[in-house]
Amino acid sequence: MTEVLNLRAVRAEQGDGVDVFSFFMRGADVLRIADISRVHRDEVDELKGFQRKEIQNHVKGIVEYLDRGNVIFPNAIILAFQTDVDFKQSRGPSPDGAVSGTISIPVNSGDRKTAWIVDGQQRAFALSRTKNEDIMVPVIGFVAPSIDVQREQFILVNKAKPLPKRLINELLPEISAEIPADLRPAKIPSELCNLLNQDPKSPFYKLIRRMSDEDTNTTAVIVDTALINTMKQSINNYGALALYKNTTSDGHADVEGMYRVMCVYWSAVKKVFPEAWGLRPQESRLMHSAGIQAMGVLMDRIMPRMHQTANVSEEVEKCLRRIAPYCSWTDGTWEGIGLQWNEIQNLPRHIKALAEYLVQVDFAESQRQVQK
Repeated sequence: MTEVLNLRAVRAEQGDGVDVFSFFMRGADVLRIADISRVHRDEVDELKGFQRKEIQNHVKGIVEYLDRGNVIFPNAIILAFQTDVDFKQSRGPSPDGAVSGTISIPVNSGDRKTAWIVDGQQRAFALSRTKNEDIMVPVIGFVAPSIDVQREQFILVNKAKPLPKRLINELLPEISAEIPADLRPAKIPSELCNLLNQDPKSPFYKLIRRMSDEDTNTTAVIVDTALINTMKQSINNYGALALYKNTTSDGHADVEGMYRVMCVYWSAVKKVFPEAWGLRPQESRLMHSAGIQAMGVLMDRIMPRMHQTANVSEEVEKCLRRIAPYCSWTDGTWEGIGLQWNEIQNLPRHIKALAEYLVQVDFAESQRQVQK
């Protein structure tokens, strides 16, 4: 017979008739009814889950605090119930806009627990390990069988906290609901980043480090934030990708057009610099965040010139071959900026200096071609 926790609770409605519950429970019981949905990719590369990894030092610190015994722990844990839970309203008066009663939550012993933890996984781990197991902790639970809703709430709850930007970026393309305005500029670049990493025809195929597959993708060398920042700059600062912004009949961005631009340009980069492509950033500054972003600036100069070109791939390759002798991705010195190849770091001043140098060389070489 399945064990059931019966807890005094208050129920209210939010959104489109979504039941939201507020209650207290023993801290040691949280992980008996709720699980953590780790962000990962399955065998067909589909994104699953939304939570980051356990941060052991963080958990250890919370356990040490709880083990002191007589402590206050008012931070609510937020749960998403995968199925409707049983709630029985009590007799008598209830708070305005809500009803009091008893919530019954099954303690499932199998793989599928009743709820997912949306916020508070580190606290939940600590509560399951502390000697102070009878401490009562506040919990907010809402019914959300859809993973989309769970991810949406996870992002909204954690947006103001130091949640890894890479995790938010990877989750954004999976959110169909309206997202905060400050997150919108990253959604299309994050979607493009997924496509570039998953398409076998992409020059970036399995080369992009994403949080969901860091433990399994051993070929990944490019940090996703570098590529996402490159695409954000191009879209929002009138670069090569901006030409495909709001161009469809319904006013949306032409993501396929942006993807084609990325593939054409970076395939040419891969072809012109084969000795520097696919290496670790420590071995090639082309794969380094600084190199990716600087070459992204060059993309915004080269690609808009290609609109009247019959063979775009061939012409882009020619442009890059003209600047290749000036590049020092894996050895030597960048003469124009006075830095050894491995002194280039992911610093704004280094990215700016490298980008300006590449653009200047491209301009000078282009002028020489015109004068011939």
